[in-house]
Amino acid sequence: MGFSREEMEQKLPEIVAFADIGEFINQPVKIYSSGMFVRLAFATAISVEPEILIIDEALAVGDVYFQLKCYKKIEEFKKSGKTILFVSHDQSSIIKYCDRAILLDKGIMISDEPPRDAIDRYKKILAESNSDSDSPLQDAATQVTPSNPDVCWKSAYQLNEKDLTYGDHRAEILDFGIFDQNNSLATTFERNAFYTIKMRIHFNQKVTNPIFAITFKDFAGLEIAGTNTIQENIETGTFEEGATTVVHFYTKFPFQNHPLFLSLGCTCFDAHGELQVLHRLYDILCIQTYGAKITNGFFDMDAKVSIER
Repeated sequence: MGFSREEMEQKLPEIVAFADIGEFINQPVKIYSSGMFVRLAFATAISVEPEILIIDEALAVGDVYFQLKCYKKIEEFKKSGKTILFVSHDQSSIIKYCDRAILLDKGIMISDEPPRDAIDRYKKILAESNSDSDSPLQDAATQVTPSNPDVCWKSAYQLNEKDLTYGDHRAEILDFGIFDQNNSLATTFERNAFYTIKMRIHFNQKVTNPIFAITFKDFAGLEIAGTNTIQENIETGTFEEGATTVVHFYTKFPFQNHPLFLSLGCTCFDAHGELQVLHRLYDILCIQTYGAKITNGFFDMDAKVSIER
């Protein structure tokens, strides 16, 4: 790194302390686990106060406490104006720590944009690469007409005109809405109340065991909460061509009064175990809860506090 042996020996205590691998610091590196190797490599890299720090998937190993320590150091570097090139498939970390994201596909730069936009584009590329269908992607601005034109739940909302909509359209999410405990379409949302998110889905081809999903993301694109029928251990069965179904997600809304974007999805696995996207509506609807109490973070912990005297 251009430092003399004497200079590196002066930095050694700092490196050893940050790596925190105990007595193994005096053992040959060839016997290190991948986690120990990364600990020592990262500790050495940051000890020389680089102008540019390049991290290539290095933080994917190691325990959670070491990762936290590394991310704190990354934040220190950012605040001091240093350049960090963070190479990773960890979408949450990219959203949380990066100001820009460069998306590569087969070595070619696809985009240089905000992390949230790049990650949505990345997911779309993954979906297209796993799809064997020749069906063109639906334009994001195209509106799908519900099978029952007399009932259009989504017309009650101001939808996101810049949502990301794609899939091979073997199935289509025709309509959606959020319903309160009285089964009335809700447009305002009380914190810690229960609501049912409904999706009306039409199948243009026969699909076995489709996966239905909902996700809430913040403005940066970080996934705050979500679930799907696999995670809920729901067997969805087979839907024949022309079938239409309504999927219900009954859930509590414990969110703070931060704006959140709702995403909806319908996917499935093919015979080779590859995920196929039938239809996704990313960031289609912005919601915000209301409540008298404001606490920290994204969720209301619904805490009960008592003090003994």
